[in-house]
Amino acid sequence: MSSELVHVLAGNSFALSDAEGDMEVDPRVPAGLFSFDTRFLSHWVLTLNGERLHALSRDDLAYFETRFVVVPGAASHYVDADVSVIRQRFIDGGLHERITVLNHSAEPAELTVRMEIASDFADTAEIRQPRPRRPVVTAASEHRQLRLCYQRDRFVRETVVTSTAQVDVDQGGMTFRIRIDPDGEWHTDLHVEMIIHGAGGQDVRSSLAAHRQRVHDDMHEDVAGFLARAPQLNGERTALVRAYEQALDDLAALRYLPWSFGERVPVGGLPWAMTLYGRDALITCLETLPFTPELAPATLRMLALTQGSQLDDLHDEEPGKILAELRYGESAAFEEQPTAAYFGAVDTTPLFVILLDEYERWSGDADLVRELRHPARLALDWINEYGCPLDDGYLRYQPRNTVSGVANQVWRNSPDAVAGRDGRQPAFPRATSELQGYAYDAKIRGARLAREFWGDPAYADRLEAEAAALRERFNRDFWLPQREYYAFALTPDGEPVDALTSNLGHLMWSGIVEPERAGALAAHLSGPELFSGWGVRTYAVGQRPYNPVGAHLGGVWPSDNALVAVGLRRYGYDTEAAAVAAAMFDVVETLGGSMPEVIAGYPRRLTKYPVQLPMAGRPQSWSSGALLMLLATMLGLRPCGDNLLVDPAIPEGYGRVELLDVPGRWGHADAYGRDRTKDGRHRAR
Repeated sequence: MSSELVHVLAGNSFALSDAEGDMEVDPRVPAGLFSFDTRFLSHWVLTLNGERLHALSRDDLAYFETRFVVVPGAASHYVDADVSVIRQRFIDGGLHERITVLNHSAEPAELTVRMEIASDFADTAEIRQPRPRRPVVTAASEHRQLRLCYQRDRFVRETVVTSTAQVDVDQGGMTFRIRIDPDGEWHTDLHVEMIIHGAGGQDVRSSLAAHRQRVHDDMHEDVAGFLARAPQLNGERTALVRAYEQALDDLAALRYLPWSFGERVPVGGLPWAMTLYGRDALITCLETLPFTPELAPATLRMLALTQGSQLDDLHDEEPGKILAELRYGESAAFEEQPTAAYFGAVDTTPLFVILLDEYERWSGDADLVRELRHPARLALDWINEYGCPLDDGYLRYQPRNTVSGVANQVWRNSPDAVAGRDGRQPAFPRATSELQGYAYDAKIRGARLAREFWGDPAYADRLEAEAAALRERFNRDFWLPQREYYAFALTPDGEPVDALTSNLGHLMWSGIVEPERAGALAAHLSGPELFSGWGVRTYAVGQRPYNPVGAHLGGVWPSDNALVAVGLRRYGYDTEAAAVAAAMFDVVETLGGSMPEVIAGYPRRLTKYPVQLPMAGRPQSWSSGALLMLLATMLGLRPCGDNLLVDPAIPEGYGRVELLDVPGRWGHADAYGRDRTKDGRHRAR
């Protein structure tokens, strides 16, 4: 495939092609048509008289629709082409492609148009090296239809391609032999249906069709409503407004309806994470509360519905634990991977409680807090019972599944991500610093919910006492006085892992940091070891494991930086927070389009341009959400009772910024701010 990739997506269905619209197997990227973790088309190549076509232009009409204009022949004679082709592609749970062939000559044209079609039915987990499969292929020219079916015991997937025009169908595709008058045109519509059968082989097309019909019927209306409900951003910096609008478009696209669930929740992102990831969804919801609060209740309900209820080593499940990942593919169905419902994340559980409380603060939705009382209390109990295996008061993790599970069950989940300055990795169970901040924050927030909504002041008192003890213990055991920052983690023996990381910002976000130490943390976060000029690195320069292209050992993550900026503002370091926000918006303004999942940690003075990592996803929910959280941080948005507080700290050069109709328990409010180079004024109504 060519290096330029083009996608259309709807929910967790997506098609990834080259610039001409063709899809071919590529071990480097998940090219093809996917839905519910299965590739339904692995080969979709259009030819004209046996020739491949070449791109002239492309028009991305919406995230679910695009149009390719292509011509036969090499680049040297594009301008002489007598024929051109328009491929208009739309996805709504199925794929629809209208092919229009135009004859620009003064003579009739007799042409052979062929669509080569195949499917390997690969699982998304094995894209780099798909296992061999032998689908059953049925060609039916009389029905203008090609059917491809793969079955393994109870697991059955089918791809059905239908044409509206007369066609010769064979096992390798569809051939149209056409005649076009001078200056005339010909077209056909190809419809690709993705069929899933349930356990035991029963056909679930009716329920899945109803599911996808909801997706189709609601798509335009839902997207328009989603965007209309978000606040309107106006500003002197037009690039900021463009980045904001792109982020909203991405968030609208990256939502799906899980089976047997009636509300849309965020997926992780394209291309590797087009399903529900507990951590990503929770962080995304926290990032977007002032903008798209509707994501939060759906996510909370879905995660409560799938909350752990038993001890299961394969799936790393424990009672009260919140889901890490939900997959529907073949490897999940046969438990070759534990991802049908995987719980290998230790941070999702406190984040669940944090989001529930924060959502109520913004929305005033006390009914949801009461509805989710039991799941929230189970989550809080899990922190003490299963999350604290050494009974030392620290939230730790140790995978139950040591064969196919995730070793590092925190947001830095790559295998080598948790290491000291010298590169040594601590033994399990590991207590990373940000987990303690999350646990502290969850207990403080849980206490508020218990006292104000659950009618249990004794439980609230207990949680507050536990939080106070954790804060005191943490500030004693994690603080490295000679380095003036908190340790990255503690070993099982209580020895500090001394690496300098961006976790300092997460600690400030949680509120566990003693105020007198915040200045030292802010200096580290804004200093050259961590701050690259494009954002805060995950792992500081000058330590043995540092690698600027290592995702968690030097890369720069927008989602990470958003929490860092909020933490800095929480402790009054407005200038440093504004610098982080400005750097992140510089990234997206420089690259254009969607904010990537992660960029390299090279110094800005060295590269002059944000260096993208080839395996980084784009768009990603928590990266797009990060831009919204950074905007809210710049404006200093904070709920206070039934009022919205506004305390701007706008980066230099941004001029006036106004955010209109911010939703919340106050109804709607407007927020205004100017950068520090002008007279600052703000108000909320």
